[in-house]
Amino acid sequence: MELHQLRYLVAVAKTGNFSRAAELCHVSQPSLSQQIQKLEDELGERLFDRLSRQARLTPAGEDFLPRAKRVLAELETAQREVSERRGLLRGTITVGVLPTIAPYLLPGIIVAFGKAFPGIEVVVQEDTTSHLLVLGQAGDLDLMIVSSPVTDERFKKEPLFDEELLLALPADHPLARKSAITLADLDSERFILMREGHCLGDQVLNFCHRRDFRPQVSGRSTQISTILALVRAGAGISLVPQMVLASVQDATLVFRSLEKPQPRRRIVALWPHSHPLSRASVEFLKCLRTASLKPS
Repeated sequence: MELHQLRYLVAVAKTGNFSRAAELCHVSQPSLSQQIQKLEDELGERLFDRLSRQARLTPAGEDFLPRAKRVLAELETAQREVSERRGLLRGTITVGVLPTIAPYLLPGIIVAFGKAFPGIEVVVQEDTTSHLLVLGQAGDLDLMIVSSPVTDERFKKEPLFDEELLLALPADHPLARKSAITLADLDSERFILMREGHCLGDQVLNFCHRRDFRPQVSGRSTQISTILALVRAGAGISLVPQMVLASVQDATLVFRSLEKPQPRRRIVALWPHSHPLSRASVEFLKCLRTASLKPS
């Protein structure tokens, strides 16, 4: 049994297709198919059902796949540890992060990390929490930065900081002149929220519903910048994370706190139990912790 056979197995299981797996592994399709066949002959079991356009794991393949992944993960960890003992800190880390966090939290952290570790490339993958968890468990992400709650026990969690959600209003809105704003003041307002599936939209609605308030949602978006543009245009109001304020230099918008209890969200770092953090990821997490301790 060869390691490259295990890699080919994982690639076919991931892509569901021998041709795409061969492209992923940078080998010819006949060569990949031959190696999978050799692996099956050695095990005495078929690992894939070959369909016309698809390769589907057999029950034996379903049993064997997680073991193959563990072997490859252990090898990767061992190779990384040997390299790091020689003082080599080069390569790439991929950070999965929510689009409601990435543009506001990461720029300064990536700059500081780059100065300390110029040999490491940081790749940022923005997506919803549910998709980031899938990518993280598959080993496609080294570290994730999301908003709790996250109940998936396959991941280690480290809380970073809490932040308030602030009311975003056009500067000429009547509520902008009030010193204290309650949910009751928002009863007739139209809300612009993040689209379904984005946790910030769910957090806003959950906060309102727990207080028997049903906001009138008139629009949604996948980007906070678009939500703020709609607020600026008078299409509605919104609740946005406090970290947004540092990037908004616009006198046509104002941000106000609601009276207590104020809506808040908790930012956490995640990584899968099955994929220990690399040294580079550990150092990036240290930068996250340092940034989290700074006053907002």
